[in-house]
Amino acid sequence: MPEQSLLSNTAAPLLLSLAQLSHAGGRQVNQDSWGSAQQDDLSCIIVSDGVGGEYGGEIASNVVVHAIMEMFVEEASFGPRALQSYLDCAVAQLNRRQAQIPRLKDMSATVATLLIDQKNRCALWGHMGDTRIYQFRRGQLLHYTKDHSLIQQFVDAGHCSAEQLRRHPRRSILCAAVGVEGSAPAEVTPNPVPIQGGDAFLLCTDGFWEWISEAEMAQAAAQADSAQDWLTIMHAIVEKNGQACNVPLDNCTAFTIYVAEPQAANNH
Repeated sequence: MPEQSLLSNTAAPLLLSLAQLSHAGGRQVNQDSWGSAQQDDLSCIIVSDGVGGEYGGEIASNVVVHAIMEMFVEEASFGPRALQSYLDCAVAQLNRRQAQIPRLKDMSATVATLLIDQKNRCALWGHMGDTRIYQFRRGQLLHYTKDHSLIQQFVDAGHCSAEQLRRHPRRSILCAAVGVEGSAPAEVTPNPVPIQGGDAFLLCTDGFWEWISEAEMAQAAAQADSAQDWLTIMHAIVEKNGQACNVPLDNCTAFTIYVAEPQAANNH
């Protein structure tokens, strides 16, 4: 049985506009993968980052994205259990690939997945690792995912400041990732989160968020009038801050999603 949202709404479905970028940064290979799919009034957006230093990171992230997209297209369900099943499917698919090809046994990837129910005006998200999801409303940060990382645990325990998430030498040590034996499970929002016209979402890998603060993201969101405009403004900040630090830049991937009321969209 498809899992239905408990929220219902007689208003017309919200409209979404998406923008996306991905590049290798200073690396030879881009190990990030991404995808989006829509079934009726349900949308699924995914970003995955192959864990650096392990052979097959780009394969791992690709397997994760395609596993989630294929199951979403097949089932097109919305709800915490449905999202959990999509993420579980990605874990199972990657485990199978690891078992089939010995040289890929250590490959792994982070993942962030956003589900949006446009008709019932709500969203859910789930993640593993340090690929992040942010929700903004009219230039104000509402929600964001917490990294499954060693440094995030230090921050939570009061041993590090939040700013060290971006600069600590051990910031890449993860506590959860798809394909890692004994990993912590995916974290999924327990209940649908209401959304409305004017909301904006950002999904991005650490190669993007490490070089832009939440305040800069919010300021860019307040200035922009489209998903592409917001992404362009933020990416310019990422490039500027990254180049100023004179360190090799990581793979960089970001998806922006703008939510609009149908009548507002029709007026443009």
